[in-house]
Amino acid sequence: MRETKIPKYGNITMSDTETPESIDDKTITASPPQRTAAAQPHVTASQMIWERIESERTADCRVFQVWRDRSRNPRHGGTHDFYRIEAPDWVNIVPLTSNNEVVMIEQYRHGTGEVTLEIPGGMVDDGESPSDAAARELLEETGYAPREVVRLGRARPNPALQTNWIYSFLARDVQLTKAPCFDATEHATVRLVPLAEIPGLIADGTISHALVVVGFYWLSLYERGVIPVGGPVVDGR
Repeated sequence: MRETKIPKYGNITMSDTETPESIDDKTITASPPQRTAAAQPHVTASQMIWERIESERTADCRVFQVWRDRSRNPRHGGTHDFYRIEAPDWVNIVPLTSNNEVVMIEQYRHGTGEVTLEIPGGMVDDGESPSDAAARELLEETGYAPREVVRLGRARPNPALQTNWIYSFLARDVQLTKAPCFDATEHATVRLVPLAEIPGLIADGTISHALVVVGFYWLSLYERGVIPVGGPVVDGR
């Protein structure tokens, strides 16, 4: 018997009368390559937390603040500087008409220099609940008002840098009640898009805003019954 390496199958043990060509007519059961790894000690989440030693605000950009934190590594005690963006919580809302059309907006985004197709959204003002903020943003940006607002869920926009949450909502049976009201730096065009077309628009990149995709994903979970009516209750919000 001899061991021969065959690209198609790996290392195969064959009799002295067999050739690599002859094994194609056989059923080969080859063991996967064995990998060994050093045992990793169990580490709890609390043991992974860096201690923040000092903080300094480095920029105030009106809608967010930038902080430099010096933090201590929990493994070896070394220190390192990190930057975080402190911003208010955000909301977005999927507005559906009685005809199952999504009320969306097209607007220019200065970060990418592009016009994007989005659902309404914005910041939660001081003293305002996320659901009230979502209904307000919907009315301001589109002129549509909902019969009902349903909480879907919340997510971290970017936990590597940002401190805030984004809350997503569903607005049912929205109706046009007034003209949109934009801030001095805002301008948008309202579009009605059939809900059935949304997956294709995400797939082909027409809808490219990550947080808009998150809002539609929450809606899909809601429609499939994965999350309860009214969304998961977190911190009473």
